[in-house]
Amino acid sequence: MPKRIGAQFFRFTDSDFGAIQARYVIKMRSPHLSIAATTALLAVSTAVSFAGSFPVSGPTVPGTQGRIRYGIAFAPADAPLSVKRAIWAGNQLRGKPYRYGGGHHSFYDKGYDCSGTISYALAGAGLVRSPMSSSEFRRFGSSGRGRWITIYARNGHAFAVIAGLRLDTTPYDNSFRRHDAPGWQVAFRAPSGFEARHPANL
Repeated sequence: MPKRIGAQFFRFTDSDFGAIQARYVIKMRSPHLSIAATTALLAVSTAVSFAGSFPVSGPTVPGTQGRIRYGIAFAPADAPLSVKRAIWAGNQLRGKPYRYGGGHHSFYDKGYDCSGTISYALAGAGLVRSPMSSSEFRRFGSSGRGRWITIYARNGHAFAVIAGLRLDTTPYDNSFRRHDAPGWQVAFRAPSGFEARHPANL
C-alpha cells in the first residue's frame, strides 16, 4: 500500500485559449499500485471531491471578464475570490442533468434545477448556507444588478450572471427545449420579467 497519496483535481493550463488541458496529477510513493487500482482511486477521489467540498482553485483568465471554452468557465483573475469560487463551483455541475427539485434537499445531488444550480454556485462562494428556491431568490441580497454577481429571479425560474457569464439551466436560444442542463450559456438572455438581486458588495 502507498504511504501517501496526494491528488490535485482538474489542473487547467491555457496560455492562449487555444486548448484546454484537464488532467489529474497523482503523486505516489509506491510503484506497486496497479493500473486498475489507480483507476478506481481516481474514480473515488473524483466522487469525494464533488460530494464533499467546493473547489478553492480553478482556471482563470486575465482581467475582469470571465470566459467560456468548451463549456468550462474561466474566472477573471481580477475578480474577488468569492466570485472566482462561484464560477469554479458552477464548473462542477457540468454534465449533471436537469432535475426538478434537484439541489434543494442538499447542495450535493444527482441533478439540479435552476435555483438548485444557482444555490450551488453561491454556496461555493460562501454566500448562502442552504439551497434557495427561485421565489426566495427574489428577496436575496440587495436589489438591482451587482458589479460581479447578479441573480435574475421570478416565480418558477432563476439564473445568474457572474463576471459576465450566464449560469442557467435553459439554453433560451432553443424554443423546442424548456430545460437543458445546468451549465454556462453563451447566448444572451434578456432579463425582462425577472427581478435583479445581488450579494452585498458584489
